[in-house]
Amino acid sequence: MPNKLARNKINSSTQQYLDIGEVKEDTLIMRDGTLRAVIMVSSINFALKSEDEQNAIVSAYVSFLNNIDFPLQIVIQSRELNIEDYMSNLKQKEKEQTNELLKMQTAEYIQYINELISLGKIMNKRFYVTVTYNPLSDKQKNFFLRLLDAFKPAQLIKMKEEKFRRRKLELTRRVDNVISGLASIGVNAVQLDTQSLIELFYNTYNPSTSANQKLVDVRQLRVAE
Repeated sequence: MPNKLARNKINSSTQQYLDIGEVKEDTLIMRDGTLRAVIMVSSINFALKSEDEQNAIVSAYVSFLNNIDFPLQIVIQSRELNIEDYMSNLKQKEKEQTNELLKMQTAEYIQYINELISLGKIMNKRFYVTVTYNPLSDKQKNFFLRLLDAFKPAQLIKMKEEKFRRRKLELTRRVDNVISGLASIGVNAVQLDTQSLIELFYNTYNPSTSANQKLVDVRQLRVAE
């Protein structure tokens, strides 16, 4: 009996509880047929800007928001930065260094980093903007249709190619609009491709596993039918 329960637990995939039905051509296809694109955005140090620069940024941001007529979601993801590879590289350089002065300075730098780590965790922040395309308002669906969507297995959500192309074209226009608007603020932005999207959700839902087991290239993945 315990073995049977264990097998049932393993066969219950987390994927069936997610709102994502499919990742295709740099696009998230949701279970309800809507599309999502994720844009990774750089940051700016607002506090170090002059007053005139700050006013210009705020004005550009207000203008950007006024020109958007579709939903946006801004996500800030904070994770502990893993610098083990960086430290190993420094130690290797220390061993290979022939100049005694540089070797001593490298050793002191390694010690400084170790002391810095001991004081607290070094966090890495990443900023994302999610762009949505919904051909129909969610309000037009009644309760029972939305309830059925929630229990549909991901493999059954296969959008027809023609419909996908049409919706993706509109989503791409929105993405270009957002990237252009962010550029006017002085912020760099780039849309995540399929590999980056899968890695983002893999790292988000498997923080412990992803730290030790990296995801393979999406072209090498094989999904069971």
